[in-house]
Amino acid sequence: MPFSILLSFFILGTIFGSFYNVVGYRLPKGESILYPASHCPKCNHKLTPLELIPILSFLFQGGKCKNCKAKISWFYPIFEFSSGVLFALSYQIFGFSLECLLSIVFISMLLIVIISDYQTMTIPDSVLIVFSLFIIIIKFFIVGFKGVGISLLNGLAAFIFMFLLKLFGDFLFKKESMGGGDIKLMAVFGLTLGFPMTIVSIFMSAFIGLPISLIILHKNSSHEIPYGPFLSISAIIVILSKLDINTIIKFLTFGK
Repeated sequence: MPFSILLSFFILGTIFGSFYNVVGYRLPKGESILYPASHCPKCNHKLTPLELIPILSFLFQGGKCKNCKAKISWFYPIFEFSSGVLFALSYQIFGFSLECLLSIVFISMLLIVIISDYQTMTIPDSVLIVFSLFIIIIKFFIVGFKGVGISLLNGLAAFIFMFLLKLFGDFLFKKESMGGGDIKLMAVFGLTLGFPMTIVSIFMSAFIGLPISLIILHKNSSHEIPYGPFLSISAIIVILSKLDINTIIKFLTFGK
């Protein structure tokens, strides 16, 4: 596998990651993702093309705004780097294929969800709808019309399961236990991963989120914790690990 192609996917991922950060932050607020241009939130300095280079601009500027010297959060280069790694991993695992494209599109949506839910506690419907359409089109070329129909049924089943889980959580905790965005997100999980692996990703997200949530709540018991990022991380693990329900059943039954 040529390193140059792998590097190209990484660079592409960092560029898209930088854009996804803008989309995830602005879209839930009803702001344009194109205007105003990227700028320093402290002094409103419009970023030049050199200042927009993912990761490198942060390092060359010493993590500070070139104009007002305000500190820039490490979150930005880390997110861009992570996006690059995930794009590169998609190519490494699936090769140059439609499955690779599906992985990148699905992960792209999840990256926006992570930013959006973390920053604003909301998952925009527009993001889910647009990426669902892309996923359906790619799925059509992979599994055909009948396969897309099955994927849509999986999405519906995942949506219903998550809705029932929310009702149970509301009853158990006597308050809203889950946002509507999380339930709609599961429909896209079902569409992409299938119903069985969507259930696996839900349980996996609980294991990922529980220790982190306990630490956050220990520091601030009134802090609201978005669930979307945990669901997204678990789904990324599922799609990149190429897990399927048969492998999991075989593992749980010790290969019997």
